[in-house]
Amino acid sequence: MSWTIIAVLIIVGFLFLLLEILVLPGTTVAGIIGFMMIAVGVWQAYTVHGGAAGTLTLVGSAVLSAVFLYFALKSNTWKRASLSSNINGRVNTVDPDSVKAGDTGKAVSRLAPMGKAFINGNYYEVRTKGEYLDQGTEIEVLKIDINKITVKSKST
Repeated sequence: MSWTIIAVLIIVGFLFLLLEILVLPGTTVAGIIGFMMIAVGVWQAYTVHGGAAGTLTLVGSAVLSAVFLYFALKSNTWKRASLSSNINGRVNTVDPDSVKAGDTGKAVSRLAPMGKAFINGNYYEVRTKGEYLDQGTEIEVLKIDINKITVKSKST
């Protein structure tokens, strides 16, 4: 077996280990394949090229894995690879002056039992007390409890 094949076995083995760590964590199939390819590459270096070449290949593989591990554990490596956007939105913030109990509006979506409604010129996420209301139904605000608006059909 030539040095090219041994080098390819070891490099592809490292790629499989990297794939296991970054893309497929927990499956262990890629990790086992990668470890076996590295082991076969080192074993072939010992078998075909002798003890000195095999030891050199083993040490080189160990140094290469230490270098990969060092760069993988550096904090900047993971910062570049991870998602860093923040969500600044809020869910259904209700201004106490804009919506009060007794106000009326219209269901924009089906309330089953939650949905969207148009009340006093604004859209809000609302809920009923368990009943289902169709889209377009006239509604009345029953109560507001910490940004949760409870409504009922205006006809009942």
